Amino acid sequence: MKTPSFSLAVLSALVGFSAASLFAQPSFKGPVPSLKPVERADHRRTAYFDRIDEVLTWRAGPVKADAPLITDMAVIASKLARREDSELCSRSVIALMKEPGSGPFWMFPTTCIAYLGQGQLTPEAQVAIRKAWGSTLQLRGDTENHWAMYYSSLYLMAQLYPDEAPGTWYSGKSSTANLVEARDYLIHWMDLATTIGQGEFNPTHYIGEYAIPMLYLATWAKDPAMRVRSHMMLDWLLADHAANTLRGVLRGANARTDDSSLIERWNALASFFSWVMFGNTPTTAAYGGWGIYFAAVAKNYELPEVIYRIATDRDTDYIQRDLKRTRRRWRNSDVSMAPIYKTSYMRADYAVGSYQGGISDPIQAHVWDVTWAVADPRGVHNTMFSMHPISSGYDMQMYFTELPDQMIKGVAKEGKPSYDTPDKLLGSSRFEQVFQDLDTVIALYAIPPGTRFPHINGFISGDLVGLTQDASGWIFARGGDTFLAYRPLAPYTLEPLTKYKSMWTGERVASTDQRLVSPHLNNGTIVQAASVSEFKDYAAFQAAIRALPLTFKLEPTPTVTFKTLRGKTVTTTYGATPVVDGKKIDYAAWKLFQGPYLNAEKGSRKLTISHGALERVLDFNTLTITDRVK
Repeated sequence: MKTPSFSLAVLSALVGFSAASLFAQPSFKGPVPSLKPVERADHRRTAYFDRIDEVLTWRAGPVKADAPLITDMAVIASKLARREDSELCSRSVIALMKEPGSGPFWMFPTTCIAYLGQGQLTPEAQVAIRKAWGSTLQLRGDTENHWAMYYSSLYLMAQLYPDEAPGTWYSGKSSTANLVEARDYLIHWMDLATTIGQGEFNPTHYIGEYAIPMLYLATWAKDPAMRVRSHMMLDWLLADHAANTLRGVLRGANARTDDSSLIERWNALASFFSWVMFGNTPTTAAYGGWGIYFAAVAKNYELPEVIYRIATDRDTDYIQRDLKRTRRRWRNSDVSMAPIYKTSYMRADYAVGSYQGGISDPIQAHVWDVTWAVADPRGVHNTMFSMHPISSGYDMQMYFTELPDQMIKGVAKEGKPSYDTPDKLLGSSRFEQVFQDLDTVIALYAIPPGTRFPHINGFISGDLVGLTQDASGWIFARGGDTFLAYRPLAPYTLEPLTKYKSMWTGERVASTDQRLVSPHLNNGTIVQAASVSEFKDYAAFQAAIRALPLTFKLEPTPTVTFKTLRGKTVTTTYGATPVVDGKKIDYAAWKLFQGPYLNAEKGSRKLTISHGALERVLDFNTLTITDRVK
């Protein structure tokens, strides 16, 4: 049995998507979509179908029927979705299955083709797919998104070929055993997400690795219960996405993101999902790559109007508090999955998001930011935050099971080049504590001596205007229609910051952004945002910030008392529970979702999605979807 490298399979897929970008790009450089909601359901549905057809036409169109072979499975999936060139697709599938890949990123495209190919692919092509699932060991991967893809694919393929013997499958198990294992894991994962929260919460890219498998199961699972579960889970994911977007752009905090979309918030697969579902932001280049596989089946899903309205039709500010969890811990921890208390404050001009600090993921987490709205988000670095750029084998061993001496060296070779660099902006730290009250964020740091990279990095965007280092200690700036005040609590310098041109090679290029560097172990950051419309002018905003009562000390432990622009007195001390107006924050009472749009009790397996008079209830206890008008 062959055992190809999981990493090589992923890299091959990414190379294919890079090649895809050579084709024409219909919407990538077009006008910014309207932010006005489409009122009629039939018009929304037509526009949704048009966007799907655009994706599939763009991907399939350049490859003609007389081509020798198709070497990219995304093209095959697009052609099969369009029901064209089945003979060419069949020959291409036979050729591709001679050297099968391994792991979830090979499994789910192959599953897509196997199902779309029913009635289109030749018997020889169908046999080639089936043999590939017996000849090559499929590696499961080690993250939540890997397992969602792996088990969804295994479930559907075992269903497609029932009652087959163990020796015909790479796993050495029968079709029935494969199906049972896959079903049990998928139900377990859904139970976790609907009781204590998702681990890879609000990911900028990995949303596709959950939405695509759920769409496939909702479309093709023969078991009515699994079909309903998966439909409900897709609704759940998209409702969570809608509530955390600003004009379609997903902003922090995120369990998983990358160096590029961290600062160019729009530039992520999440924006493709906003574009195709909500139509309120431009799509990303090559439709996000993996977006092709969603589009191939997307006409089988209809976005509930209540979720569409949450994304596109807001008339008031709102705060949303959600319960999530860390990824699974294997060592160096007393708990397997620690709770994440996530806060999001959304206004028309900007959004502020955070969780309480600590490590949710050691490599790709993003703990907090302020992101302001812009007319066109493409190429704009419309965000502000600070973080501790730790590099730690101890932290890596908490979450990964590879050989310890290879962890830090290996991670940079897997498209995560910044992990062991002092100027990185991506990641979370055990030595960061964050508290947010509406549009105020206070981040405190207590870094032990000897820690690798014992300093704080702050991101200062080159797109800010009027950047002023004030004698009061505040840094003032304007982004879009948002005024920003950034208060470092220890001395700092501003240094030039390069950005990544390629996540795989680590190549960097110059940028206009700056890195605020504060080389002090006990440290802190305060950021206060406000709308430009709230003040007579920029000077009035600065005067208002200077007038806010602020006391702090860094030794022996960082502590801050600050009266926010909204009149709240916040006291936060590193290692202690934050206090607002004399009352401690009760994290134990945190609900799974709490806000005007999404509400769920911890442990309930039941989400109520609301907008105005519209309401949809997803109840995993009874496997029911209830729509009502209040």
